[in-house]
Amino acid sequence: MRFQTPLILASALAAGSVAFAADRASDDDKYEIRDIGEPENCITRSSIRSTDVIDDQTIDFKMRGGDIYRNRLPNRCGGLGFEEAFSYKTSTNQLCSVDIIHVLSQTGGRLDTRSACGLGKFQKIEKIPKEESAD
Repeated sequence: MRFQTPLILASALAAGSVAFAADRASDDDKYEIRDIGEPENCITRSSIRSTDVIDDQTIDFKMRGGDIYRNRLPNRCGGLGFEEAFSYKTSTNQLCSVDIIHVLSQTGGRLDTRSACGLGKFQKIEKIPKEESAD
């Protein structure tokens, strides 16, 4: 779900950062997911190009330069997988595992915050297309 309304985005951006999932990229079943290296506590906010909400507990952060960092939240975040949009505030240029995200919901033309959820560590991943079976 992608919200294109500039007024909504402008008002939400004034309060912090907003992430809207890009056209539902939760096609993980088409890929083999491989972890690369050790999980990291933080990623650089200004390097985040887009996010893909996979489900209520998983967010992929796509970075400038092509890297993908998967964040597996320590607990299920109610509504995240359905709404596919969240916001966060930080005082630095880092988004870290100690930070909190807020699920965003658009109701009647209004942008509301729903669940507040803690992030997990950021695991760099590689998505490798699964080979299609020969028929």
